[in-house]
Amino acid sequence: MLVPWDVYASNGMLLVRKGHLIANVNQIDYLVERGTYEDHSDAVAPAPAPQSVLRKLNTACVELQQALELVAARLAPHDIVRRLEEVALLVTQAVDLSADVAVASILHNQQAAPYAVRHSVDTAVLAQLAARALRHDARAIFTTTLAALTMNVGMQEQYLRLHESRGKLSEQDLERVRQHPQRGAALLRHAGVTDPDWLACVLHHHENEDGSGYPGGKKGEDIPVGAKLIALADRYCARVVSRHYLQPLLPNAALRDILLEGRSVLDGHLAAVMIRELGIYPVGTWVRLLNGEVGVVSRKGLRSTMPHVESVIGPRGAPLSVFLQRDTRGQLHTIREVLAAEQVLALGGQPLRMEQVWGRLARP
Repeated sequence: MLVPWDVYASNGMLLVRKGHLIANVNQIDYLVERGTYEDHSDAVAPAPAPQSVLRKLNTACVELQQALELVAARLAPHDIVRRLEEVALLVTQAVDLSADVAVASILHNQQAAPYAVRHSVDTAVLAQLAARALRHDARAIFTTTLAALTMNVGMQEQYLRLHESRGKLSEQDLERVRQHPQRGAALLRHAGVTDPDWLACVLHHHENEDGSGYPGGKKGEDIPVGAKLIALADRYCARVVSRHYLQPLLPNAALRDILLEGRSVLDGHLAAVMIRELGIYPVGTWVRLLNGEVGVVSRKGLRSTMPHVESVIGPRGAPLSVFLQRDTRGQLHTIREVLAAEQVLALGGQPLRMEQVWGRLARP
């Protein structure tokens, strides 16, 4: 007889596959005694794999890079707007799953995609968080996300070269940078984007409150709020990421600079909102605690100055085989200082795999 089902041992090992020829009664007795079968006559779809913030953001990077290249080359297919909206939906779903993991990925997932596309996705995450905090309606939040994802399409072809440039930019390159918002809006319009708010945010995301920005030198209320949020997120993300020619700022230092710029160049109210959302020590920041332990901020706390930390190095400098959860409201676990990733490695820490701290939500 032929076995009508897959048969497994109690430990999950496959004993025989469906369709296997049973040669004698002894084999049947053996399988009855030791095996369990799977009846697929009314097959049930397997349970979906646990969702991962990191996986959604990494997928967003891959899909966005392909879409931007098509838009930049004026080869966008008829469904390009839908494809960009699907990328924005991935970002939204990632933030819905865990804003903490999405923010941590800015600091700890930079190798997953080239800087240009990763930076746009990171910027979209922060701009969306700020728009949510301001209680913008769902459509406005989605539009801001789309604009952040496409903000630099106007210099897509030169971005990698400019990013890796170690010297002073030529006048021609400077002009390309200054014109990229206009070029980007024109490329999106050519690709079929008709949403005026989306186009306006791309066009004005480098304008400043005092009129010193570009390309139009607009001031204050003449700049769309979505464009201002993108500008804030853009600045923060650019400053905390390592580049060939520039050492990154510590996250708290980058936020301090943004707060100072909020007195003239940036919108001070919106800057305060973003800093409140991130906290003084954004998730993903390396810190040393008062008791000497070194850890990474794992999630926001009830107060912006007191987040939760996972200690990875003990008070005597030995890496911990099991990370320790610390609430920085406790006196011994108060944050003493912020560290750079290089300092943590020099202390004997290992490169961090996000899944070690944030579990399945951070599976690559």
